[in-house]
Amino acid sequence: MRLYSIVWFDVLLIKIPNTTQTSTNSSNNFEGANIRFRDADDKEIASNSSNLDDSIVAVDKASEYVSMGEPDISFFGCDGEDDKTSADYYFDSYSHFGIHEVSVQQLGHLNLVSFLSTYLWNGSASEMLKDVVRTKTYQNVIYRNKFLFQNKVVLDVGAGTGILSLFCAKAGAAHVYAVECSHMADMAKQIVETNGLPDGEVDDGVVLPDEASLYLTAIKDAEYKDDKIEFWNNVYGFDMSCIKKQAMMEPFFDTVDQKQIVTNCHLLKTMDISKMVLGDASFTAPFKLIAERDDFIHAFVAYFDVSFTKCHKLMGFSTGPRSRATHWKQTVLYLEDVLTICEGETIIGSMTVAPNKKNPRDVDIMVKYSLSGRRCVVSRVQFYKMR
Repeated sequence: MRLYSIVWFDVLLIKIPNTTQTSTNSSNNFEGANIRFRDADDKEIASNSSNLDDSIVAVDKASEYVSMGEPDISFFGCDGEDDKTSADYYFDSYSHFGIHEVSVQQLGHLNLVSFLSTYLWNGSASEMLKDVVRTKTYQNVIYRNKFLFQNKVVLDVGAGTGILSLFCAKAGAAHVYAVECSHMADMAKQIVETNGLPDGEVDDGVVLPDEASLYLTAIKDAEYKDDKIEFWNNVYGFDMSCIKKQAMMEPFFDTVDQKQIVTNCHLLKTMDISKMVLGDASFTAPFKLIAERDDFIHAFVAYFDVSFTKCHKLMGFSTGPRSRATHWKQTVLYLEDVLTICEGETIIGSMTVAPNKKNPRDVDIMVKYSLSGRRCVVSRVQFYKMR
């Protein structure tokens, strides 16, 4: 399940199997459990920022390591490297160790070959695992809410290294299907086997996380904008400003310092992930940003929060600039104008988000905004392409 405006994040689907199984304790190395790895073509496979940080449990010792039942884990991968589209490259990016350390600004305007080669850099499948906010929240949700997993069938969409699948197995899942559309599936197979799970042999259910909220704020960011956007006006004495327009249309992914925030954080949209249907990823949402001080505005910043509402206690996390940093960072949308705003003045506008018609994994964004202030009057429409 993808939150098109920001991110593809980890989703777990859980269902109760038709056959009731008796729960028995097992050791931490999953002795007696079965795993089977199949290819994807196997015929058997048919208005304010939230405070979710407070719900993140940071104490590892509190987690219980009790495995119930005899969990199975099956991995489904995607074979073949020819005739790939940009959609294929999205999945394959998770197959290499450099992916989560590569940001848009690092990639710059490289050609496709150079773009793909960045994923071959050594040393990263670790960044997502080292993202304590993301990984520890999932671990706590799973271990502290075993009633959601015991004797259930779990589908782990975008399994990567398989860490969430392993968590679910420890929590007593009857069977875990781990779906990974990159060659990381091969590594995940070894990881599972190394941890004591031998190679062996969805319907509607609970989706985790089940709620996502999208927020928007505005920031001062003159130095970075000059470095990434205005840079093209004079490149070693040459005018390359033709690239500037393209650079402006590409959202940047970066960790924003909360001191840069000039306005309030406006809730754009809340989505019930468990009930989303085709078309729900397209929407238009109004916003009103109120300046908290006299300052300049160079960009809008979007981020998301996710919630696990099916737990005994509400859990979740925020990817916002006032929260602990995650590997998702924030999405920065630079403005063509530099807005001079005074405390209490408002920027009124709307954001339209829709999957690209040619490739639904790409996102087209339109932002309309206006400011009628004492020192600045502007009304503009800008378009962005998230690729």
